[in-house]
Amino acid sequence: MEQLRKLAAFVGRFRLADAPAEVLAAAKACVLDSVSVALGARDNPLCSSVRSMVLEQYPAPAASATIWGTTRKVPIAKAAFLNGMAGHTLELDDVHAGSKTHIGTVMIPAAWAVAESLGKSGKELLEAVICGYETMSRIGMGFGVMSHRNLGWHVTSTAGTFGAAAACGKLFGFERDQLLSTFGLAGTQSFGTWAFLTGGATNKVLHPGRSSELGLESCLLAKAGMKGSAYILDAADGGLFAMMSDKFDYDLVCKGLGEIYEILNVDKKPYPCCRSAHGSIDAAIALRNEHAIKADEVAHVTVDTYLVGYKQIGLSEGSRKPSLPTEAKFSTPYVVACALLKGSVGLDDFIPENIVREDRQNFLARVEVRPSDEFSTRYPAHWGCRMTIAMKNGEQYVKTVPDASGSVLAPLTAEQIVSKAMNCCFSYHGDTVKKLVQNLLNLEQFEQLPTLPC
Repeated sequence: MEQLRKLAAFVGRFRLADAPAEVLAAAKACVLDSVSVALGARDNPLCSSVRSMVLEQYPAPAASATIWGTTRKVPIAKAAFLNGMAGHTLELDDVHAGSKTHIGTVMIPAAWAVAESLGKSGKELLEAVICGYETMSRIGMGFGVMSHRNLGWHVTSTAGTFGAAAACGKLFGFERDQLLSTFGLAGTQSFGTWAFLTGGATNKVLHPGRSSELGLESCLLAKAGMKGSAYILDAADGGLFAMMSDKFDYDLVCKGLGEIYEILNVDKKPYPCCRSAHGSIDAAIALRNEHAIKADEVAHVTVDTYLVGYKQIGLSEGSRKPSLPTEAKFSTPYVVACALLKGSVGLDDFIPENIVREDRQNFLARVEVRPSDEFSTRYPAHWGCRMTIAMKNGEQYVKTVPDASGSVLAPLTAEQIVSKAMNCCFSYHGDTVKKLVQNLLNLEQFEQLPTLPC
C-alpha cells in the first residue's frame, strides 16, 4: 500500500524543526492534558487494583519505566499499559474529532515509557508525539468514522496500535522500512469493540491501555527481527480497512501529510464523560443560565443529535436509566439531569451514590434523545446537537450547539487547559502540580524527561 509506505517515510524523516510553532505548542498542550488526566486517576479503585496485579507479576528490569503517580517501575510495555488505562479512566482524555480517536491516552504513555527508559530528551519525545498523532488520526480517518463505528469497532483500539507504534518507532530510530513492518505488526493486533456499553462493563479502559502496550511491543518485535505486513490495511485477504468498514478511504492516510498537522485538530474535554454528551451539557447549562430554568418546572427535554451519538449515549437501557459510573458517563439523560439540576457536570457526579440520587433518577424519564439527519450529515466534522426544553407552564426554549466546548471550533483557552490539569491533580501537592505544568509546557528544553509527581 503506497499510502502506508508514505506515512512510514514521513515518520522516519520528521524533525521538530520541520513543524510550525503552533504544532510544537499543540504537542506540549496534548502532553500536559494526557499526563494530568492519567495522574488524576491514580487512586481510582480499578486502576489501583490492576496496578497491584501488574506489580506482583512483573518486577522491574533494566528496561523499565515509571507508573505515573507512583515511584514504582515496571517493564516499559506494562508502564504503557497502566498509564494508558489510567488516562482513559476519568473520561477526560483528548479526542481527535475527525477520526473519533482518543490519541493522547494511547500514544503518549507508550512514547513516554520508551523515552524514559532510553534517556531521551523532551525534544525527542515531542517529535515522537507529533508523529503518533499524525499516524493514529490518519489511520482512524481512513477507516471511515461512521461505518467503522456502526459495525461495532472502537477506533481508539483499532487505530491506536498504529499511533503507539509510530511514536515508539520514532524514539527507537526506525527508518521507513522498519516502521512499515512495525505498522504491519501493530495492525495485526488491532482490536476493541463497543460491547462494553451493555451490562455496565468496565473494560473500555483496557482498549487504550492495551493498544499502547501492543504498539510499543510491535517495535520490540521488529527490533527482534519479526516482519509485519506492509499490506495490513489493503491486503485482499485480511486487509483491515475492508474487514472493518464499508466506507473506508485509503487516501486519507496521507492526504496533506506534512502540510496539514492533525494534532492541531484535537479537542480537549471539559466534562468527564463521553464526548458525544458534551454538546447536550453545553446546551443545558446555557439554557438554565439564560432563562433561570428550575429543573422541577421542566416537563420534557428533547435532544436531537447525530446517529453515532444517539447509539452511544441515548439508546441503550444503561444510558436511559444508569445506575453505574460506566453507564452514567454514557448517558445523555443523566448528564442533562445533572446540568439542569445543579448547573455543572464534574467528577463527583459519577460517584455511585450520586448517580442513584432520587432527584436525578426521577428526571431521567423527562429526557428523550433522538437521531437527526441534520446532525448526522455534519458528523464527524461537527459533533452537534439541538436541545428543546418544554416547561410545565407551556413555554419552550431551544438551543443549538454546532460544536461542543473544547472542540477546535470552540476551544478551551490556555488558562482553561492549565486549570483542568490542576483540577485533575488536586490530590497532589499544589507546588508539585504547578511545577508539573511548567515543566511540560517547556518540555523541549529538557535533556531528560522531568520527574512526575507522586
